[in-house]
Amino acid sequence: MSLDLAVGLVIVLALVGANVPFLNDRWLAVWRHGASPKPLWGRLVELVLLYFAVGAVAIGLEQHLGQRYPQGWEFYAITAAMFLTFAFPGFVYRYLVRR
Repeated sequence: MSLDLAVGLVIVLALVGANVPFLNDRWLAVWRHGASPKPLWGRLVELVLLYFAVGAVAIGLEQHLGQRYPQGWEFYAITAAMFLTFAFPGFVYRYLVRR
């Protein structure tokens, strides 16, 4: 797998993973909770879990492609902010678009 493909895959996974909690009412996109929609806190918990899942995939790809570089707290703060930015379209669709 080339580096360009790995970077593109991580970006697509981050975009999808950031929006999944807001685009469906199933817990972790698998289990149905019942007739009531998921509360906001549930969506935020899923968002954090998916952030770590996408991060694990990214670390695995980095390890597969070569040496894994140590990162400081700044890297994780920036990736968390970017993940929240990626989640904005799903949040707008769920809570701000009138239906």
